[in-house]
Amino acid sequence: MAKAVKLADIAERLSVSTVTVSKALSGQKGVSEEMREKIKSLAEELGYQQPSARKSRNTGNSYNIGVLIATRYMGLYESFYWQMYQQVATKAVSKGCFTLMEAVGEKEEKNGTVPILIQEQKADSLIIIGRMQDEYLKALNRKASVPILYLDFCTEDRKTDAVISDSYYGAYRLTNYLFDMGHHKIGYIGTILSTGSITDRYLGYMKSMMEHGEKIKDEWLLEDRDKETGVIDADLYMKLPEDMPTAFVCNSDVTASYFIPKLRQNGYRVPEDISVVGYDNYLYPGLCDVPLTTYEVDIKEMARRAIHIMLKKLNGENYRQGISIVEGHLVIRESVTDIS
Repeated sequence: MAKAVKLADIAERLSVSTVTVSKALSGQKGVSEEMREKIKSLAEELGYQQPSARKSRNTGNSYNIGVLIATRYMGLYESFYWQMYQQVATKAVSKGCFTLMEAVGEKEEKNGTVPILIQEQKADSLIIIGRMQDEYLKALNRKASVPILYLDFCTEDRKTDAVISDSYYGAYRLTNYLFDMGHHKIGYIGTILSTGSITDRYLGYMKSMMEHGEKIKDEWLLEDRDKETGVIDADLYMKLPEDMPTAFVCNSDVTASYFIPKLRQNGYRVPEDISVVGYDNYLYPGLCDVPLTTYEVDIKEMARRAIHIMLKKLNGENYRQGISIVEGHLVIRESVTDIS
């Protein structure tokens, strides 16, 4: 039996990425018409069959995996989720599958509108990157007759499989590192309860503070964003306390990039006067001029697990993963001063 042609075979012949091949064959944007025609022509020449055709003949286990991301996460400063999608797409095509991404607008999310990918039966499953409104998620689970997986968040009902980073332990380790560097007056920046990850990171920070016998002052807990929209605003939310800590744990690198200029506006230097740590190890280039100590999220491993779990479900296995937690690691840079 002849070996099945894979996306990687086409990509290698044309010296492009497998993601480019996937986009071209599935009709997505981001590929020139000239390259799209070359890819389609070569695919036909080599006898490549798209996943839907393979499944109809019961000769393979390739699928169209839909990916949903709220439009509020797609801005310039929130491109962490775009990077996560790229890792998901890369891992999917390595398994011979397509990924189809759809951005969900605020109106569609509020109204519980079923994604076009599901309406037109283009997706065999859905991976949702970044938390959306609870009612929208409930509507999806009711209306979409395909497997669903949450990536980088989970919900209270625990009925849907999820892959998340270890926010609790990551923030705990970051705060412990600040104690190792001699800091005891440590604040936290993040609007608690706005997202699960922000709350988990606060709890990790709180555990470290309690274990070191340090009382957390209310004025050391700074909000950073609107609970409904998720929009970060340093002037509106990051109110500096009179009794300033010597260090702050930020719930994300993006929040840290807003907070550091705020400190400078108020006469504080980073890290000479105030130390700052972030979370994610991802910032759009040029967003922060201080090399930031942070906790790196293992995006590649999160994407690998997401695709692994989804393929087991799509292949008909009675598979229930629950919540899969992916550990990251500390990245030490120059935003923390040793005051011990």
